[in-house]
Amino acid sequence: QVQLVESGGGLVQAGGSLSLSCAASGRTFSRSPMAWFRQAPGKVRDIVAAISWSGNSTYYADSVKGRFTISRDNAKNAVYLQLNSLKPEDTAVYFCAARGLASSYDYTAKGRLDYSYWGQGTQVTVSS
Repeated sequence: QVQLVESGGGLVQAGGSLSLSCAASGRTFSRSPMAWFRQAPGKVRDIVAAISWSGNSTYYADSVKGRFTISRDNAKNAVYLQLNSLKPEDTAVYFCAARGLASSYDYTAKGRLDYSYWGQGTQVTVSS
């Protein structure tokens, strides 16, 4: 049974930082792109950041560029998201995602439909 489990969410003041982690089990994703998405109440789930299997290629949504950093550790089958300079508009449930298809081609995937496996989400709340 494949599972993705996020941790590290919480309540923080504007300008603060949080570190999110996502641990995968049940299969390896060392040759698959992974990503973080977020969903605020009443809004669609949007891409925040994506990373290729090697970690050499990353993508960030314009709204988080320069503030968030995505990374991964294939030995631990994990992906991380460092959130700095947080703003109230960053408040959302954050989900990690992993693409089911492994490939030697090193690329980032940015669409929700690109990902087969999802975590249950972790709440990030930024107070003003």
